[in-house]
Amino acid sequence: MHDDELTIDEDLVRSLLRRDVTAYADLALRPLESTGSTNRLFRLGDEHLVRLPCQPGGSATITQEALRLPSFAANLAVAVPEVAAVGEPGFGYPERWSVVRWLDGEKPGPGAGDVTAADLAGVVTGLSRTEVPPEALDDPDLRWYRGSPIAGFDADVRSRLKECRDLAELDLDLDAVETVWDEVMALPPVETAPHWVHGDLLAENLLSRDGRLTAVLDFGALSVGDPTVDLICAWELLDASGRDEFRRLLDLDDATWLRSRGWALFIALMTFPYYRHTMPVRCADRLVMARAALAG
Repeated sequence: MHDDELTIDEDLVRSLLRRDVTAYADLALRPLESTGSTNRLFRLGDEHLVRLPCQPGGSATITQEALRLPSFAANLAVAVPEVAAVGEPGFGYPERWSVVRWLDGEKPGPGAGDVTAADLAGVVTGLSRTEVPPEALDDPDLRWYRGSPIAGFDADVRSRLKECRDLAELDLDLDAVETVWDEVMALPPVETAPHWVHGDLLAENLLSRDGRLTAVLDFGALSVGDPTVDLICAWELLDASGRDEFRRLLDLDDATWLRSRGWALFIALMTFPYYRHTMPVRCADRLVMARAALAG
């Protein structure tokens, strides 16, 4: 999937467990078929999951999750991963890794009514009200592009648009995308107080059951900055009436709502060229999001 992807297999995971987490070392271990793009996931017994970054540099996210997740658990009405152990590099594998408690649920279908507007608004609100400690404001590991103002990404989006125009199979009105993006770029600059930003609040990082959101997963994109990007969850997961309710619950003005459309389109445009061969389900989800963002 990635040019710099690390080699991770069951033998490596078993060796790391036996060295660092002996209490879990002999539990049943199996790789999960769906592991996302940043971590390899292994089910460990009935109650745990092993997460190993699949690219160099992933240790920072493992460290941040172990440090920050308890604060989010206290402020969100849904579950977040509970880190049971953090392991160190070894056996040729260069990154830290973690064992977290297993959370039951299913990935919600984009636009399928598997979560409510109130659930998603509650997550955004909970993230916002979680205090950002002073040391986090200056932590370089908590600075990522998705916590930056959308106004700074004009060149990136136009470059991705050009790439997407070469994808004959992409059924998306790219002229309409460019029109919406022009509207986003015409907005006046805005400064926001720094907040926690999940950064990847999309269907593949959520769990649901019986039409309700039950958990938020994978805080590997966690950063401090402008939280507008987290509004993309509404564009991928809710229908038009749900998005209207979500916007009302969060009291979002026209400019913020338009910026969130810009983020949804930007992230979708990045996805199609890079993952079209390796993650077709992700591309299908982002197509739902992009079309919703075009619909407004």
